[in-house]
Amino acid sequence: MTDHQVSLRPVSEADLALLEALVQDPEAVGPLQWYGWSDPGRLRRKWAENGLLGAEQSHLAVADDGVFRGFVAWRRRAVVPAAPYWSIGIQLTPDARGRGIGTAAQRLLVDYLFAHSPAVRLEADTETTNPAEQRALEKCGFTREGVQRSLVFRDGEWRDIVRYSLLRSDPRPA
Repeated sequence: MTDHQVSLRPVSEADLALLEALVQDPEAVGPLQWYGWSDPGRLRRKWAENGLLGAEQSHLAVADDGVFRGFVAWRRRAVVPAAPYWSIGIQLTPDARGRGIGTAAQRLLVDYLFAHSPAVRLEADTETTNPAEQRALEKCGFTREGVQRSLVFRDGEWRDIVRYSLLRSDPRPA
């Protein structure tokens, strides 16, 4: 675990340039999250519209000792309309990776979502080649549900992902 004070907060206007780099700049994104160029103004427009806090999809800044280090996000999913759940994700700046910040941020997000929404299920996925994120999810109490084959297209090939879930009633590590 990190010795730093990790917190989540709404994304500020001052965060937007770094936030955009974390989804647009291949060097900042890293090899496991680079899916090619996309709409460069999308996040800035959503921030102007709702501060990146919407009913269907939201983002919070991850801060380490008050410094922006990335973001967590969640999106509404539902197999049937009457049973929605959240799919979560995280993206950190390169200098924040491997320091426990991501695990701490995801724990905070789990607590936040279970405290402020009636969702009974959270889920997350990561490529099978990303053991660091798999460990982080497991440290947060997520259960590995299985591998979904050829679900993500990145860098010229289809890749398998590992799906994780956490139920409101599941025990969570202290």
